[in-house]
Amino acid sequence: MLELRPNCECCDQDLTPSSVNARICTFECTFCVTCAEDVLGGVCPNCGGNLVARPIRPMHLLNKAPPSSRRVFKDGGCEHFRINE
Repeated sequence: MLELRPNCECCDQDLTPSSVNARICTFECTFCVTCAEDVLGGVCPNCGGNLVARPIRPMHLLNKAPPSSRRVFKDGGCEHFRINE
C-alpha cells in the first residue's frame, strides 16, 4: 500500500492525499509537479527512475488506510539537480 507522503522532498510543499500535483517514483519518493517536471525533468534524483502521478486514495478509505505523516525533505532542496535549460 502506498504511504502517501505529505510533502515534496524538494520544496517541502504540502501534498494532501487527494492532491493531483503529487508525483512519485517506484520507491515512493514524493515531489510536487513543479519540482518533478521543471527541476528534475521527470527523473527521481534518488533512484533515477521516472516520476509519475501519484494515485488518489478514495476518501472513504483514508480512515482504514491513513496517509503517512512522515515528512521527507532534502536539506537544501533539489536545486543542484536542476535540468539544463
